[in-house]
Amino acid sequence: MKAQVIMTEGPIWKKMILFAFPIFLGQLFQQLYNTADSLIVGNFLGSQALAAVSSSGNLIFLMIGFFNGMSMGAGVVISRLFGAGLKEEMTDTIYTTVALAFVIGLVLTALGTYLSPILLEWMQTPSEVLAQSNLYFSIYFLGSLGLVLYNFLSGIMRAVGDSTTPLYFLILSSLLNIVLDIVFITRLDMDVDGAAYATIISQFVSAFLSLLVMLRKNVAYHISLLKIRFYKGCMTEIIRYGVPTGIQNSIISIANVVVQSNINAFGAMAMAGCGAYSKVEGFAFLPIMSFNMAISTFVSSNIGANKLKRAYDGAKFGIWCSVICAQVIGMLMLLNARPVIALFDPNPDVISFGAERIWCNCWFYFLLAYSHAVASVLRGGGKPTIPMYVMLICWCALRIGFLMVTGYLFHNIWFVYWVYPLTWGASSILFFFFFRSRSWLYDKRFIQQEKIMAEDTQEETEQTI
Repeated sequence: MKAQVIMTEGPIWKKMILFAFPIFLGQLFQQLYNTADSLIVGNFLGSQALAAVSSSGNLIFLMIGFFNGMSMGAGVVISRLFGAGLKEEMTDTIYTTVALAFVIGLVLTALGTYLSPILLEWMQTPSEVLAQSNLYFSIYFLGSLGLVLYNFLSGIMRAVGDSTTPLYFLILSSLLNIVLDIVFITRLDMDVDGAAYATIISQFVSAFLSLLVMLRKNVAYHISLLKIRFYKGCMTEIIRYGVPTGIQNSIISIANVVVQSNINAFGAMAMAGCGAYSKVEGFAFLPIMSFNMAISTFVSSNIGANKLKRAYDGAKFGIWCSVICAQVIGMLMLLNARPVIALFDPNPDVISFGAERIWCNCWFYFLLAYSHAVASVLRGGGKPTIPMYVMLICWCALRIGFLMVTGYLFHNIWFVYWVYPLTWGASSILFFFFFRSRSWLYDKRFIQQEKIMAEDTQEETEQTI
């Protein structure tokens, strides 16, 4: 398999799958090592340690969600410039993105270390798991630079069609994480701090390897360390695309933290059960994430190359693939709900909470996949503010409002479970109309740039003659 997939040429289905499949494998390995964290912690350290670690996802995403949005915005800009053939602008944007990654990594280290204890208290984390949660997060966020660097650098590679190289590094770091988990927890008798150290070491390894590859001169995303800095025009474009996506991620994160605080109110067993479900849910999210990245890159590259029909056809294909794959995984989870949760913790209460969450949510994964896929189409089409507003309305305001009302009237965790499919359905309805409008296919900025490029080419030809 070639490392780079040119999205503007060849059969659409083949290009999308060639690009998405390595991402799928990478996400699969990442999910496996995240799951291994919880399996090892749950089986060797007990239910309270499992609650401390496995419920961490929402808080971590709250802290890094905005910055991941900036990475996604940079990727859209780079893939658009790559498709349009604007190599010099693309290179400047890559340097700006790498500089931004270093700054964000350091900022996140400080923010995460300072804010985590405050947020854990605000989330009503039960006192019996609070100390372990604080320990886990205080170490985890020390590795923020490695996490951010890998996400940004792998995003740059994917933006120019290389989804294979990040896969190799993700597989390596995933296997390393599992080995370190086993060594630290089962051999060195460490607590949740062992899981945190294993994670940050593996993240730094993947970031370091990604940086080494980008220093090679025979790749489209080659960089020189001495040239890394901020370029004003490029930073403006990254902000234009990245900030709305970052806000969207933060909106989702804030709402999910509110959901997690409602789950915490039902005790450590609910936290452990729902935390185990979240690890399993990650497998349903694999095709969603894989095709989301493929869709954004495909749409952005082809609009940059002024191949609008190809961009639209590719978007439809990606949406269908994402929806079908996510729902198939959801059905498999439904058929094996209790045995799957039991892998993490044999406690009957933990199994009951986790299985109930599966039974409530897995019927509706097609709605989750559709919302994310169309959001990726709109971002790739230069309309990042639309997903931001849709998520603000449906996944934040509606989700929090529903929980406030039902939490006041009823003390029943099933209302917490149901908030997800209800809000997925609401966002899917709105996204359907935005997708059908096709307004995302037209970006005046790049049409104008193509005219300028054509005029420059004509002028150079006339001078030559």
